[in-house]
Amino acid sequence: MNNILFCSVGRRGRLLRNVKETIGKTGLIVGTDNQSTAPALQFCDRQYVVPRITDPNYIDTILDICRKNDVKAVTTLIDPEIEILAANTERFKDAGIIPLCPAPQSAIYCFNKYELYKYLTEKGIRTPLTFHNWDEFKFALAEGRISFPVFMKPVCGSGSVGAHKVYTLEQAEADWNSGEHDYIIQELMTGGDCDADVYVDTISHKAVAAFSKKKIETRIGGASKTISFKDPKLFAFIEQICSVFEFNGPLDMDFFIKNGEYYLSEINPRFGGAYLHAYGAGVDFIKLIVNNINGVENPVCIGAYDEDVLMLMYDDVVICHADELVDRNFTTI
Repeated sequence: MNNILFCSVGRRGRLLRNVKETIGKTGLIVGTDNQSTAPALQFCDRQYVVPRITDPNYIDTILDICRKNDVKAVTTLIDPEIEILAANTERFKDAGIIPLCPAPQSAIYCFNKYELYKYLTEKGIRTPLTFHNWDEFKFALAEGRISFPVFMKPVCGSGSVGAHKVYTLEQAEADWNSGEHDYIIQELMTGGDCDADVYVDTISHKAVAAFSKKKIETRIGGASKTISFKDPKLFAFIEQICSVFEFNGPLDMDFFIKNGEYYLSEINPRFGGAYLHAYGAGVDFIKLIVNNINGVENPVCIGAYDEDVLMLMYDDVVICHADELVDRNFTTI
């Protein structure tokens, strides 16, 4: 059976519905969350309420769930858990489970945006100019290497929390010293942006699928309306990026465009919130995961989709009886 464990499923119900469409009766979707009322649990074949990811027994709990359900691959749907899974890669492999997450050092680069900037610069990968030191930023400002407006965001943030434009030195200094976040400061990229959903084969460790899309509308945490496009230059850049990391499985990449060139902004080594667009356009990462589970190396099929396919996101709900929850111990507000 091609059983896959999705950790911290939260609200990602549509993603799990798509997974089930592909797997059908050949596998089970096992889902976990620390709340029994997580909507996406209702789309899992087997549901578990687990401790928070910071609990010292968390990984032991996850491994126990894997053993009980003959899980063949594991992934998470939230950023803070990626490093935790990555740090325990060998424990999963020893149990015969494919960890759909980066190697530990690659996970650190992806979660810490300044470490990512330094590493990309070292490897010659285009990325926005970034500072994590106030004095270095002011020196670059005086030299004319960066100018206002600039962009500030938490060095280890997620979901666009705390990210904002800054128009003056006074505002930047006040935000920097506020203590609200540990900020980085970046050059403001105004030439446009785009996203790509990428799958890195767990056998060849090469990018084998990529789906690129431009944002039409963005809400808090991600794009809500997108349109597909193709650019061989972007696909080549994606392959270059993947060659300097140790990735396994799905990735969500964000890019800026400057003077006709792509610049890597961020990498989220998990299913992106707008992967639904890729799936709807026929780029099915679940098939690729199932192939890897069965020891089959996926051929490269980057760009195998149509252009001008739209994704228009909307809200939906889950209606269920309290008796259907895996755990009735939930807090009412």
